[in-house]
Amino acid sequence: MTYELELIDLEQPRCGYRRFLSAWLYRDDKVAFVVDPGPSSTIDVLIDELLAAEVRHLDFVLLTHIHIDHAGGTAELLRAFDSARVFCHEDGRRHIAEPARLWDGSLKVLGDVARMYGEPSAVPSERLASPEQLARAGIKVIPTPGHAAHHMCFVVKDLLFAGEAIGTRLPLPSRRPYLRPATPPRFFLEQALASLDALMAIEPEPERAAFAHYGLVSDPKKWCEMAKQQILLWVEILADLKNRGVENIHEAMVERLMEQDPYFGRSVQSELPEDLRRREMDFIANTIDGMLGYLEDASV
Repeated sequence: MTYELELIDLEQPRCGYRRFLSAWLYRDDKVAFVVDPGPSSTIDVLIDELLAAEVRHLDFVLLTHIHIDHAGGTAELLRAFDSARVFCHEDGRRHIAEPARLWDGSLKVLGDVARMYGEPSAVPSERLASPEQLARAGIKVIPTPGHAAHHMCFVVKDLLFAGEAIGTRLPLPSRRPYLRPATPPRFFLEQALASLDALMAIEPEPERAAFAHYGLVSDPKKWCEMAKQQILLWVEILADLKNRGVENIHEAMVERLMEQDPYFGRSVQSELPEDLRRREMDFIANTIDGMLGYLEDASV
């Protein structure tokens, strides 16, 4: 089961935006592809790294989803590699072909962070790949709409490219698991859990998982189980705070998580450098808002 796999770090010019975004390069004797080329702001970094690795041919650019931090640089990468074809969810194809609405939505949600990532260019429709082309190359597609409706994962040989379906993780010095739900608004609990169930049902079971955020882990099924436990814990805590009418619910949620979440709480946070810890705390606001929206809808 020989292949080459390389994580290409896509550090951004903002405090804490390191060891965060990545693209994956995969090569074997049959196919070469990049998973999630990242934003347009760092596409030159990616192309330079690919050329330094003596990549002269790409068959595919695989997009786990079309958010601009994962897919914004796709058109520029295609210009550098004439042979490459893009594969993404059917619902995402029109948005990467005509990205104006995607860009407008990104500006509304991310603001200055979107401007840092850069505006995506249009992907020509003739450069899109079909499911049949992926299947012939030995690439299996797993729909995982938990993070976004157009999110999907890819399985090749013993390797799962998980995107953000399992969440966001970081390697710690102690090697303990660090995990954060990647569930921005809108959040749908049932879809998030079903996506994790779909990954745990893959046969044969993948031996490793490549995260978009961040790095490579063994035993993907174990990580999916941890992610399910974590999501259910976060929703349970928020529901309790909401039902008790707690003010400053975001602050109260963080305090509870620090005490109760073994994969995100105070003990593992203490292993993160200060800039990464601040970044992680910034990101949970969207997750909390998304889960609160879910609870509001469920109570109607």
